[in-house]
Amino acid sequence: MATVIRNKKEIQIPLDEVKEGDIVLVKPGEKIPVDGIITEGTTSIDESMITGESIPVEKTKKDQVIGGTINKYGTFTFKVTNVGENTTLARIIKLIEDAQGRKAPIQRFADVISSYFVPVIVVIAFITYAYWAFLSPMGGAFGIIAAVAVLVIACPCALGLATPTAIMVGTGVGAKYGVLIKGGDALESAHKIKYVIFDKTGTITKGEPTVTDIVPLKKIGKEQLLRIAASVEKGSEHPLADAIVAEAKKKKVALSKYTQFQAIPGHGIKAKLGKETYYLGNVKLMKKQHLSTQKAEQKLRELEEQGKTAMLLASKKEIIGIIAVADVIKETSREAVQNLAKLGVHTYMITGDNERTARAIAKQAGIRHVFAEVLPEDKAKYVKKLQQNGKYKVAMVGDGINDSPALAQADIGIAMGSGTDVAMETGNIVLMKNDLKDVPRAIMLSKKTMKTIKMNLFWALIYNVLGVPIAAGVLYYQTGWLLSPIIAGGAMALSSVSVVTNSLLLRKAKL
Repeated sequence: MATVIRNKKEIQIPLDEVKEGDIVLVKPGEKIPVDGIITEGTTSIDESMITGESIPVEKTKKDQVIGGTINKYGTFTFKVTNVGENTTLARIIKLIEDAQGRKAPIQRFADVISSYFVPVIVVIAFITYAYWAFLSPMGGAFGIIAAVAVLVIACPCALGLATPTAIMVGTGVGAKYGVLIKGGDALESAHKIKYVIFDKTGTITKGEPTVTDIVPLKKIGKEQLLRIAASVEKGSEHPLADAIVAEAKKKKVALSKYTQFQAIPGHGIKAKLGKETYYLGNVKLMKKQHLSTQKAEQKLRELEEQGKTAMLLASKKEIIGIIAVADVIKETSREAVQNLAKLGVHTYMITGDNERTARAIAKQAGIRHVFAEVLPEDKAKYVKKLQQNGKYKVAMVGDGINDSPALAQADIGIAMGSGTDVAMETGNIVLMKNDLKDVPRAIMLSKKTMKTIKMNLFWALIYNVLGVPIAAGVLYYQTGWLLSPIIAGGAMALSSVSVVTNSLLLRKAKL
């Protein structure tokens, strides 16, 4: 549903009835229904699902809003510019469908062997019968027994079991580790992965702002600085404010009661604690209050170069400290990148964030290659660039709607279990524990599964290579050996048992 203003009245209508040119009203906490341009009001919008930007974006008159994003605070109206299949979200969905449609099915090695193997065995059986029946003194009955023995011992049951049994056990082992593999194709292909592209927000990072630095600039303790900042921010609905208040609760800092709270869109906030008025926000807010930022500039620059959002806390007279907030990386991200490097896999990071923030996060994670300021529809293009070689597979790891086209385009799409339904539906592999260490685990599992499949094919074929000539009677004149159909059937069954047993050994694999 969408709230539309028509004839100066607010009316709620179904989304598919919204037209281009309509004026739509959006209240705090609501989802923006379609694309448009703000006509009245200011707000902060969480666009992480579309752009990957972890910090909500400040919006004011004439700024663009995207359908599907969340209005954090502030009521505003906007003029509809795109509806239906023309919206950003609809275009992303089309990109997913296009990428999925271009994927070629993997041709199984066992199928290729079978396509040649079965006709060859039938021909050998026919030749065997013809030789013993017409070209030797043994007669037609002897020829039939030999031909049947050839067909029985060469029955490709083990060949048919070689791949599916290993795939079934392999997917089960993956599930035990919280790695859900949607099909055998993904498990077979993952061992060829040479490049892994990670989304930043919610994948490498935790996806939510966290206080990283508390920097006093006057004779004031860190705890006191945090107490003031958290107390004045308690009245704000901004995610950065939530991060500061959460940090105070974590450190069990008692908060003071605020009065005269005022949010200043695009700048910060103002509030009173007792008789003192405090300001918390960006450099523009400080300049607006005619406060010098000279002493804070160097530290601000350092924090911003580390990819952090730094906020200044000031009284009416002077700036007293800096609070820095960032979307910090997960504890296992760096280890996952190191494990991939040991497997010979090159890692990349892709994000809608700015270059400086992206580089800072990538450095912390140990990733050297970065694609920054990338639009959702362009993420799939970067995957294509790495796929141009064709020899190696490219994996994409992400969690948002904005990652879905790239997940679909990649040879292997790996979705985080905490991600959106669209991402999980698009991915070939889902990491249910949201642990990036499961990415190298999935590749290792694929390597071990493929090794098992090859061993299975070996055991399936070795019986045929050794047994078919004996069954055909090649050694009969020299040794008197000739396999009866009963013994041939036993040998054929034994080959199937050996294949299944070898597949079950995969359950003991350590990843």
